Amino acid sequence: MNNDGKGVAMHESSHTETPYTALGFYHKISQLRADTWNALKRDLGQLVRLNDESRARNLIKAIDVKLTRLEIIEDYHAFPSKEDFRHLWSLFDREEYVLLEKVVKRLVRALISESYRRRHVDLSETDADAEDLETLDALAQLRHGHPASNSSAQPYFELLIVDNLSAQEEEVVREAFHSLRRPEDRFVYDVVTVRSFEDALIAVLVNPNIQACLIRYEFPYKSKYNLSALRNYLEGLSEQELEHQSEAERSILLSSMIHELRPEIDQFLVTSGDVEATASRDIRHFNRIFYRETDYIEQHHTILRAIDSRYRTPFFDALREYSKKPTGVFHAMPISRGKSVTRSHWAGHMIDFYGINIFLAETSATSGGLDSLLQPYGPIKKAQEYAARAFGARQSFFVTNGTSTANKIVVQALVKPRDIVLIDRDCHKSHHYGMVLAGAHVSYLDSYPLNDYSMYGAVPLHEIKKTLLAYKRAGQLHRVKMLLLTNCTFDGVVYNVRRVMEECLAIKPDLVFLWDEAWFAFATFNPTYRPRTAMHAARTLRDRYRSEAYREEYAAWKAEFDTLDPDDDATWLDRRLMPDPEAVRIRAYATHSTHKTLTSLRQGSMIHVYDQEFRQRVEAPFHEAYMTHTSTSPNYQILASLDVGRMQAEMEGFELVHAQVEAALSLREQLYTHPLLQKYFRVLKNSDMVPAEYRESGSSPTTTR
Repeated sequence: MNNDGKGVAMHESSHTETPYTALGFYHKISQLRADTWNALKRDLGQLVRLNDESRARNLIKAIDVKLTRLEIIEDYHAFPSKEDFRHLWSLFDREEYVLLEKVVKRLVRALISESYRRRHVDLSETDADAEDLETLDALAQLRHGHPASNSSAQPYFELLIVDNLSAQEEEVVREAFHSLRRPEDRFVYDVVTVRSFEDALIAVLVNPNIQACLIRYEFPYKSKYNLSALRNYLEGLSEQELEHQSEAERSILLSSMIHELRPEIDQFLVTSGDVEATASRDIRHFNRIFYRETDYIEQHHTILRAIDSRYRTPFFDALREYSKKPTGVFHAMPISRGKSVTRSHWAGHMIDFYGINIFLAETSATSGGLDSLLQPYGPIKKAQEYAARAFGARQSFFVTNGTSTANKIVVQALVKPRDIVLIDRDCHKSHHYGMVLAGAHVSYLDSYPLNDYSMYGAVPLHEIKKTLLAYKRAGQLHRVKMLLLTNCTFDGVVYNVRRVMEECLAIKPDLVFLWDEAWFAFATFNPTYRPRTAMHAARTLRDRYRSEAYREEYAAWKAEFDTLDPDDDATWLDRRLMPDPEAVRIRAYATHSTHKTLTSLRQGSMIHVYDQEFRQRVEAPFHEAYMTHTSTSPNYQILASLDVGRMQAEMEGFELVHAQVEAALSLREQLYTHPLLQKYFRVLKNSDMVPAEYRESGSSPTTTR
């Protein structure tokens, strides 16, 4: 988060305005948050043990600044609450520094151990038992490397409420939702309230615990804080225009932007206006609309139900239920129900190592009780539908023998003998075998080399367009079926997928794209990476080509293009091309090695489809190819792990990818600044990984992923 100006924060005490420390120094707000809490704890510890009055004054001033900074950050989190912060300020104002140090220590331990997710942490309590609980939680995390928790604990999330409420009204709303919580609820949640359009977007960016958003009534556009983290997202929006928009218009725009940043968040609208009039607008990102008289009970249960829809793991749940059944085994699987090992005099150590459940869950589709991967109709079918939702696809398919097989399935389903396929020469070997099996005529494209680092980059768009143009002039463009590229190489180079698809479709409107995203499955769950994924680009282009604005833009472009010489290479290669919206068809496929960058057992992969011709032209050959390459005895444990991996990515993918990026950026910072590391390591920048002729933006200061 960056702060270009001099923002000011006020707390409810007699303090004067305190300049807000710039956030731009830090790569991510969570790092600043953790560092500042630890620094505050350290300063308080020094203060209570200090006798030097001059140094004490400096420490008090530093503590004031840190509390002010943290109050801004914690505005976007449920714990510590605004009430908790008033307690901190009260102790500070009364100069009760010894007690303040104890409270801050408890608070920091609660944040580290994440005990606030499991129980209410009352910072006004300072007895030994309360401190012991936080200490035990912190020790458990240190010993196990993760927060102390168990599978039976209620998962915790936070509900964002956007409404211009007073402090007293915020507390009433928060308590209203708290009062509805029941021990039998599947989840437990706390409430974050923000008062403006900007604050809502800041909250969903900096707080990964937010899983649901309730947009209520009227709220202003501008945040009270002068934060510039949103400038890229708010580009083109006019503050004056937004201030004069109706409540419904502003709410719908906010919903759209939250969806663009974090599409997994469940959104709800509470309107005080005409429900029918609101419902006639573009409300596709809202799960439900409430009228203002709707009581909190209805909202509470609706929110929990929406979270539960994402939390469900249809196949994993079915497999767990199956494992509990006292089922007799009458088919050829000696290990099913663990019989061949539980009765063995020699193989019992296998159960000691793996546990009994993995064997109780071993079964076959032929034995009944579960679904068939080859012809899914039950929990596997539902699990694949959930995967399509999570990854933004129209259809998704589980693959239990790796992305090598996923690639062959797609190629065999789409490519007929003698079809021409444009393919990156440096692609994975499975693609070469897929071409042989399909009988394709292959046109290899060369990536630019990075000889100094023994790497290869991407295929330049100029090279792809030149090859398509050559086939067009030779009268062979009708034979070109597919463009196959590796999106995210082993070294982290990714394409501008939307740009590549757009310009290729301007030459061949029905071209099929297969994007090998084996190493890029995580990208869907981060707003920076997501636009570079195949499924996001396909959906974006489909919506773009349907719009009247694009038709007008295309008409103007076409009028200018038609004045140029079509036989001149520069006409096609030196300008950005636009496809005809009447002729274009979006046909994109992506293969993911889920086991490489998300949670899945080895060989767990997925195929994602966004093909407008799938039902009419591809479904039958796709299923033939799928059955050709898929075992009739798929590993159910791999399927279950794919189901759980999808759920985890939807529920906490945003948080986990952010943590990965933060770790990478912290490492980069050390490589830049540590004198010893500087002697042996150098961080590669954009200019190292992407030669200048392929960098239209001219950017070079940041590194590649």
